[in-house]
Amino acid sequence: MIRSEKTRQLIIEKTASIFNKKGYTGTYLSDLTKATGLTKGSIYGNFKNKNEVAVEAFKYNYRQLIEKVSRRIQQTERADDKMSVLLNHYKTQYIKIFNNGGCPILNTAIDADDNNELLMKEVIGAIRNWIQKTEDILILGIKKKEFIDIDTTRFTYKIIAIIEGSVLLSKTLKDPKMLLNNIEYLEQEIKKITIN
Repeated sequence: MIRSEKTRQLIIEKTASIFNKKGYTGTYLSDLTKATGLTKGSIYGNFKNKNEVAVEAFKYNYRQLIEKVSRRIQQTERADDKMSVLLNHYKTQYIKIFNNGGCPILNTAIDADDNNELLMKEVIGAIRNWIQKTEDILILGIKKKEFIDIDTTRFTYKIIAIIEGSVLLSKTLKDPKMLLNNIEYLEQEIKKITIN
């Protein structure tokens, strides 16, 4: 990487958790300079504005969220096991997720709603990607006779809504049992559609 690419990456990595915890509106330029140790001029010499930093920080947070899970899903053969990998991620990583400010998709969606078109576009892309990948697993499971025939779109929406809603409630009320109980519920729902 050339110097400017390294500096951009440093800014993104150092500010990603700040944007996730404080949101776009709640994150100030002073937060960015303090986190990076750089001047205002250095930050704006590498990014057009705070919004561009926020978009790149969201992309970074999203990649951190999905890379390990995606790799594990790809290494798994059966569709029910692929779904277990997804659910197990939330069971085992919830403390890390909460300590990093919560789910970046959920946080950024709430923060960007109605006031930040660029950020919202990224969030919509992330949600559509999650929907597509989850539905692809369910369709594969049906084709391979590992799942019974179900409405894959409705089932996918249910899974994502329960996960995101549970993360919101658990983090807000500081009660991880809500998330863990609902993940257990989703595991039972996967078992109900699984053909042994």
